[in-house]
Amino acid sequence: MLYYRKLVGERLYLSPLNIEDAEKFTEWINDLEASLNLGNAHQVINLEDQKKFLEELNDKDYHFAIVEKSLDELLGSCGLFDINQIHSSGELGIFIGNKKYWDKGYGKEAVNLLLDFGFNILNLHNVMLTVYEYNPRAVKCYKKVGFKEIGRRREARLVGGERFAEIYMDILAEEFSASYILEKVNLSKD
Repeated sequence: MLYYRKLVGERLYLSPLNIEDAEKFTEWINDLEASLNLGNAHQVINLEDQKKFLEELNDKDYHFAIVEKSLDELLGSCGLFDINQIHSSGELGIFIGNKKYWDKGYGKEAVNLLLDFGFNILNLHNVMLTVYEYNPRAVKCYKKVGFKEIGRRREARLVGGERFAEIYMDILAEEFSASYILEKVNLSKD
């Protein structure tokens, strides 16, 4: 596949989404373990539906493919959406579909790149997300980046006969410390 290095980190980069990756995303979205964390395990997605979805994502907001840098291998996707320019706020979502990259810090790096873009390029002030209580890996990742829990919708998800909370988290611009963009780009008033 052809990828473009829009935001470059240590081990990965974020590229505009490539519609040709629809087959890979369709495979991942139909993997119960992977889709459960997105909250859409109940959906059966075919290739045509996934292509339409990727096309729609490309037409709005800021969505990226997450690509391993040395191999140019697709890991998943992430994005900033529901951007409100008046209030400088938005929401963040991430999906690592390639399981061989789970639990290795790639999600944290992708979230840091995305927040860097949101705070330092889009001039956002507040970024929030929703995560499910049954996904402690994600909660731990978000806390490492600097997200704070701001609330819970108790027993909002029924999975396997058990009820779980939806957890709401956010981060403010002044709470974000990692900056790949400012390190990579030489900004000067001269």
